[in-house]
Amino acid sequence: MQPPLTITLPSDCEIAVTRTFRASADLVFDCWTVPALIKRWLGFADWTFTTCEFDARVGGKWRFVTRSPDGFEMGSGGDVLEITRPDWIKTDELYDQDWTGGKTIVTNRITEEDGITTSLVTILYPTRQARDGARATPMAEGMEAGFKRLEELLADMPAY
Repeated sequence: MQPPLTITLPSDCEIAVTRTFRASADLVFDCWTVPALIKRWLGFADWTFTTCEFDARVGGKWRFVTRSPDGFEMGSGGDVLEITRPDWIKTDELYDQDWTGGKTIVTNRITEEDGITTSLVTILYPTRQARDGARATPMAEGMEAGFKRLEELLADMPAY
């Protein structure tokens, strides 16, 4: 079992989330960019995806909409700004309800060493208040719940 995620605050407007996985960087990258895989781990276990799109190329669009068991829908989307397989994904992101105070920039640096891959996700918020507001939510618990499911998915996938 991998250790849980760690959260740091590298600047006044950023949250950095680090998590390791026992899998290749290629597999981890695919789980972040292939809709059929994204749907199997991202978000809360009891929520369902109604929309899961990710066009993994510079200029590509992405869109996720999930529905809670009681029918509440949460949607977000954006553009792929930079992408280099298997080690770099940079997107912008805006939630439909805009609880983050505007568009964020999300980078994911994926590095592998000795069969352990680290995913370092950094979220740049438009203001310190927006960052602090996001940090005050249960985002860490939600992300770790998804990452545990990602860990299980990776364990079931053939290595390549």
